[in-house]
Amino acid sequence: MSKVILVTGAGRGLGTDIAREALAVGHQVVATGRRPDEVEKTLGGPQDNLLVTRLDVTSLDDAEAAAQAAVDRFGRIDVLVNNAGNLVAGYFEEISPAQMRQQFETNLFGPMNVTRAVLPVLRKQRAGHVITITSTAGLVGMEFTSAYAASKFAEEGWMESLRYDVEPYNIHTTIVEPGYFRTEFLVDGSPTWPELSIDDYAPRTAPMIGGIKSINGKQPGDPAKLARALLAIADQDKPLLRFVAGADAIEAAEAKAKELLAQAEASRELGGSLAYDDTNA
Repeated sequence: MSKVILVTGAGRGLGTDIAREALAVGHQVVATGRRPDEVEKTLGGPQDNLLVTRLDVTSLDDAEAAAQAAVDRFGRIDVLVNNAGNLVAGYFEEISPAQMRQQFETNLFGPMNVTRAVLPVLRKQRAGHVITITSTAGLVGMEFTSAYAASKFAEEGWMESLRYDVEPYNIHTTIVEPGYFRTEFLVDGSPTWPELSIDDYAPRTAPMIGGIKSINGKQPGDPAKLARALLAIADQDKPLLRFVAGADAIEAAEAKAKELLAQAEASRELGGSLAYDDTNA
């Protein structure tokens, strides 16, 4: 069945693939980005089932305008795909406070803005689906990703809790945790590197930046296949609450689950004995 799908960050990378695949199978697509002319060009120009509109996710006004434009054009919104995001990479002390705040503005408060704008439409319909792309870094903290992982961990907590807020209105939520996919996420100019420089970190910073750059174009995941998988999830009667995307992401999730269980067990003797002893009251 045809759906109205609003995609953020549709001008490049995975967002483009999601929009393109959705159009190919007959969905109506609201493709958003900061430069709508480029978004439309990337998707092949004007189309009957395509609405391209400006959206900087850090602007609630933009988000509300995009949601209204979608309803004005197609009458409803069925699926929101929170895809837009970016990467601030570096060791924590070398990432400036401004960079850290900007990472959260884009990766956390951005999807919150768009979701805040779309939820009234979904509640009125008593139907809808919010899909948010987080990352394996939302499950596993890694070296040189303190800002990015922090924003993605926060995004995961928000989405896990949002589920309970919106379930009574027949609104589904799905968290998507991709591993490495061959998008434009790591091309030159996309990642943001640390603004600060500390001598202690200098011998490690340059090799880490070089290592990240070297991954570009060699990621194992196919973004078009991921886009088709997301559309399949959007068609499920009971969509997955969490979709771990890619063999590398599944391996990381399994390792993290084992680690959490091991740490819980190791904490049992000390951590399980912290309740009040009411028998002595």
